[in-house]
Amino acid sequence: MTVGTDELLSRVPTKLLINGEWVDGSAGETFDVQNPATGEIIATLSSGTERDAIKALDAACNAQEAWSATTPRERAEILRRAFDLVTEKREELATLMTLEMGKPLAEARGEVTYGAEYLRWFSEETVRHYGRSFEAPEGTLRMITRRKPVGPCLLITPWNFPLAMATRKVAPAIAAGCTMVLKPAALTPLTSQYFAQLLIEAGLPKGVLNVVSSNSASSISRPILSDPRTRKVSFTGSTPVGRLLLKQAADNVLRVSMELGGNAPFIVFNDADIDQAVEGAMAAKMRNIGEACTAANRILVQEDISALFIQKLASKFETLKIGNGLDDEVTCGPLIDQKAVDSMQALVQDALDKGATAVVGGSKVDGPGFFFEPTLLTGVTSEMRVAQEEIFGPIAPIITFTDEAEAIRIANDTEYGLASYIFTEDSDRLWRVADALEFGLVGFNAGVISNAAAPFGGVKQSGMGREGGAEALDEYTSLQYIGVRNPYGS
Repeated sequence: MTVGTDELLSRVPTKLLINGEWVDGSAGETFDVQNPATGEIIATLSSGTERDAIKALDAACNAQEAWSATTPRERAEILRRAFDLVTEKREELATLMTLEMGKPLAEARGEVTYGAEYLRWFSEETVRHYGRSFEAPEGTLRMITRRKPVGPCLLITPWNFPLAMATRKVAPAIAAGCTMVLKPAALTPLTSQYFAQLLIEAGLPKGVLNVVSSNSASSISRPILSDPRTRKVSFTGSTPVGRLLLKQAADNVLRVSMELGGNAPFIVFNDADIDQAVEGAMAAKMRNIGEACTAANRILVQEDISALFIQKLASKFETLKIGNGLDDEVTCGPLIDQKAVDSMQALVQDALDKGATAVVGGSKVDGPGFFFEPTLLTGVTSEMRVAQEEIFGPIAPIITFTDEAEAIRIANDTEYGLASYIFTEDSDRLWRVADALEFGLVGFNAGVISNAAAPFGGVKQSGMGREGGAEALDEYTSLQYIGVRNPYGS
């Protein structure tokens, strides 16, 4: 059962969170949020400006000294209470995500569980962020290293995982003792607004988290990045935008975490369990309607099993039910907007024009909302756009290969290097291929590998830094070394 949507939407804060208070934007501007399944406006939010961005940064900077002085246990308890609240509000958060982003309700519930785990994981890691103590080789010094909060952070989240991308950034910042300005995506800000209110209820002090939603991302990011008080920016989104933010961050030598685009190869060798590989492909491709940077972008199948694999995968695609994600029977919701639908159609047409075949789907769905058929393309070659670009939708291109060397060559033939997947029963092949793949993440006989305890991030044009895992705390801290004269040294 879903909660009442009208009553739920009435409880979502629609203003800016600055210094612990929900306030109107300074210019009185607003922007609308659409339900992509219907095209209807479901909320109108205050739109922040450059002036509001600086007010939010002022609040974060004013709170930084006191917040960094709190004990790890105090910060851990706030995160644990936040975990409990997010878990308690599972249905409300899931419904909000489905309303503003479109994913099926079952997947939205899964994201609440996934997103909440970042709060629980970092509540536990907060008290385990160790330094080192050791003696200098010459014996003259006792050397101590410790981690200190890096300072006020700008966190910019994408629209496709409205809760998990917020918790994945906010939780380690809280754990490390950093204050924040959060800029949610304009397409899906409601979940972040609701999550921020839950953090207030969990006891997060004023000014530690500030939320500035806006219909203009640059009006928020530009003034904050140019302010010398800012010490870090964490961004999840497209590679072109990431490059721009890196240039802006360079002027003040900011710490950066960039989780950018992907072009994930999903490699199925002829010794793989085909049924397992098909299930993995469905999870890796169709999770979040394909709107994920880790989505299987190119499905590489060894030639001698390709016919059987395609037959089985096509059968799975044909069972998907398209519709409003609030319907429990729906397994494939809408895309985020009309621009995304147009992009899918252009990608499919380019592939068809160059010789590919649409075994399943291939067209937009008429009617209200932004729907596109789950599409399986065969006969895909490297010159087609679906093999070169991040698809971000329900299109699965099949590329065949002859041997291991060719599979590796095709897989690495991309500027991106985020996620990759290998399906084989040969453990030696796993290690050989994993060593050769130029990707930050490798899934072995698994189509979903994201986890709060795992370091998430890519190489090449897919970004830098890691989110999640013990490694994420390092991204929000600076390392300080103290050299102490050894009283027993020479």
